[in-house]
Amino acid sequence: MTTRFILVLSILLAIALPVRAKKDETLEELKARADAASLDDRPGVCVRVAEIQVEAADKFFTDGKPDQAHSALSDVATYSEKAGDAAVKSGKKLKPTEIAIRKMAHRLRDIKRTLAFEDQGSAQEVVDRLERIRTDLLARMFGKGEK
Repeated sequence: MTTRFILVLSILLAIALPVRAKKDETLEELKARADAASLDDRPGVCVRVAEIQVEAADKFFTDGKPDQAHSALSDVATYSEKAGDAAVKSGKKLKPTEIAIRKMAHRLRDIKRTLAFEDQGSAQEVVDRLERIRTDLLARMFGKGEK
């Protein structure tokens, strides 16, 4: 192998390893990072926690673990609110945060349709909370006056 090839390969590995490390973060590590993130970075990290928990809730409901599913739904609402608040406070990432929250609300509506009647209410409550966050974000993006 040539020295140049080894140098290029080394650079590519140096770039790829930190990206790989972030993908392997546990949920608890991601939550800790969300709480410690700068105001500009917090919306993205909080949205990621919420997205993971949407899928976890679906899996828990499917596996017959409603208590864990309700806990995951609570995290969806909490971290979506944190994402929305951080986006509004920083004035940045309003649009990507709104889009992600809209997609999660849509996914939760789909999940709700598969649930037993007694579990549908908690899913709907989270959808309602997500819609309130979206409404606030949209008002900030397109409302008249201060943004």
